[in-house]
Amino acid sequence: MIDTLPVKPVVVVDHVSMSFGDVMAVADVSFSVPEGTIWGLVGSDGAGKSTLMRMIALMLKPQEGSITVDGFDVTSGRGEIKKRMGYMPQRFALYQDLTVEENMDFFLDIYGITGKDRAEKKERYLGFTRLLPFMNRTAGNLSGGMKQKLGLACVLVHEPRLLVLDEPTNGVDPVSRR
Repeated sequence: MIDTLPVKPVVVVDHVSMSFGDVMAVADVSFSVPEGTIWGLVGSDGAGKSTLMRMIALMLKPQEGSITVDGFDVTSGRGEIKKRMGYMPQRFALYQDLTVEENMDFFLDIYGITGKDRAEKKERYLGFTRLLPFMNRTAGNLSGGMKQKLGLACVLVHEPRLLVLDEPTNGVDPVSRR
């Protein structure tokens, strides 16, 4: 007999609702995401997926219900959650007038990553996304897919325990998607 241990949920959404005026965006949603899994939300446009992800990623506070990330409530444990989570929105949110390298350096600075660790992470994540040859190109002059890959590289620099991605492959070429 194989002995299985219960897997601790890293995200718990409990009866969460959110409306914008008369429009109910998220209605009484509950689920949990077990640690160590890849999990996704699927639904039609306007179904509330991005709104729910923005609540998990601390961008919006749930009007009803509760959300915990790694055991911390999104309304009271924001500082602890920020250390553990990376969030990449579906729209490019980096600095268009900065180069690929300058955008990366900005995020490395935010997370206090210095010295040898800084150089290794820059090499690792710009290499992983195949952006090393474009380090001097401004983000505004990247293709849509390259912007997505830069966003991913920047969100990974602090190696978050939880990664929330909102349509991460939008505009990304098929080889990079894999």
